[in-house]
Amino acid sequence: MSDILEPMTTTEAAGTDLGVAGWTERYSHAVMDTFGPPQRVLVRGEGAYVWDADGRRYLDLLAGIAVNALGHAHPTLTAAISAQLGTLGHVSNFFGTPTQIGLAETLLRLAQAPEGSRVFFANSGTEANEAAFKMTRRVLDADGRPRTRVLALEGGFHGRSMGALALTSKAAYREPFEPLPGGVEFLPFGDTAALEAAFAPAAVAERGPVAALVAEPLQGEAGVRPLPPGYLALARRLTVDAGALLVLDEVQTGMGRTGSWFAFQQPEVGGGVVPDVVTLAKGLGGGFPVGAVVAFGERAAALLGRGQHGTTFGGNPVAAAAALATIGVIERDGVLENVRRVGALLRDEILAAGSPLVREVRGRGLLLAVGLTAPVAADVAARALEAGFIVNPVAPDAIRLAPPLVLTADQAREAAAFFGSLPMPDPTDTPEERR
Repeated sequence: MSDILEPMTTTEAAGTDLGVAGWTERYSHAVMDTFGPPQRVLVRGEGAYVWDADGRRYLDLLAGIAVNALGHAHPTLTAAISAQLGTLGHVSNFFGTPTQIGLAETLLRLAQAPEGSRVFFANSGTEANEAAFKMTRRVLDADGRPRTRVLALEGGFHGRSMGALALTSKAAYREPFEPLPGGVEFLPFGDTAALEAAFAPAAVAERGPVAALVAEPLQGEAGVRPLPPGYLALARRLTVDAGALLVLDEVQTGMGRTGSWFAFQQPEVGGGVVPDVVTLAKGLGGGFPVGAVVAFGERAAALLGRGQHGTTFGGNPVAAAAALATIGVIERDGVLENVRRVGALLRDEILAAGSPLVREVRGRGLLLAVGLTAPVAADVAARALEAGFIVNPVAPDAIRLAPPLVLTADQAREAAAFFGSLPMPDPTDTPEERR
C-alpha cells in the first residue's frame, strides 16, 4: 500500500510530522483540484486562533466562512457532540429524536415564527436553498398550475447544486453547467424600481405571475453588501399582493452573525417584515454540518408534502445536538451583545487606524467588508496570512471578515492594527518577492 493510503498515526493526525509543505504535497495527490492548493494546512484551533502544521498561529478572522460561531474546540460544543454520538449517532428520518425536535422548536422560537410554522433540516446552505427552490415550484397560479417565475438578485450567491446555482447570478459559476433549471430572473441589486417593474401587470402578462423572490439581506459573496433600507419592506408588500413567496437566504447572516438571531429581525434591515421562508446553515452548527429551512405559517409549511423532498442525514441527532449547544452558548454567554459591541469596535478601529488603502468598512455585526481604494485584495490577504491573520479577498477591492462571534475586543484591535499598517500598494511588489 502506498504511503498516501496507509492509516495515519496519532503523530501524523496531529500534523507534526510533515509540516505544511509535506501535507500540501499529499493533498495535491489525494484531493480534487476544485479549490487549488490549500493556503495552509491547519492542525488545531482554540477560540479564535488556529495553528498550522509548521506550528504557526493565526487569528482566524474568517471562521470557516462564517461557520465557527463559537470559535474552535469550544468545550460545550465538543462535549455535546461527544455525548450525543455516544448515545445515538444516526437513525434516518423514519424516526424522530429529541434533539431534532428540540432544535426545530428552538429555531421557531428564535425566528418568532407564527403558529403553523415548520422546519426542514438539511446538511448545508446549498441543500437548504435547494429545498426552498423546490418550494417555489409548489406555488400555483389561478388555474392551479405551478408558477415557474422566480426573482433573484444580481450578486447573490445561493450555492453550487443545480437548483441553488440557478438562483446564483455569477456567470463564472453558472456557465460551465448550463442549462440550469429555468424561470429565474435576475434583478439589479437594491433597485426598487426594477423590483416593482418585475411585479407590474405588463411583466406578469408577458412572463407570468411571480412564484417567489429570493434574496440575501446582506450579500456575502458579493462583498458584504447590505440591501438598502426599505427594500425588504417593499419586497414583502409586493410578494403578498402577488401571492408570491419571500425567501430570505440567511445561510451566512443568520444565527447571530449580524448581532441579531436573523438579519431580517433588525429594524434597519427588515423593517419588521415576516418572510415566508428563511434558509440557514453555516453558523447554525458551530462547525458541525447542518442546514435548515424555516417555513413561516401554515401555507409555506405545507408546500412540500410527504414524499416530495427528503434527505438521509438531515436532522441527524448529532448535528442537532451541535446546533442546540451552539445556540445555548450564544444565549447563555450574551454572545449577540458581544457581536454588536466587538463588531462596532472592529469597524471603528480599522477606520481610525488610517491606512490610505482602506476606503470604508461596511456590513453589520461581525460580517464586515474592508473596502479598499485599489483592487489589491488578494495581495492584502496574502500579507495578512504572512502576518498571522486569516481573511478573505471576497472581491478585488474588498476583504471579508467573518470571525468567530466570540472574538474579543483585544483581538479586534490586533486585527485593526494590521489593517492600519497597510501602505498603498507598490505594483512591482509581490508576496513572492517579500518571501
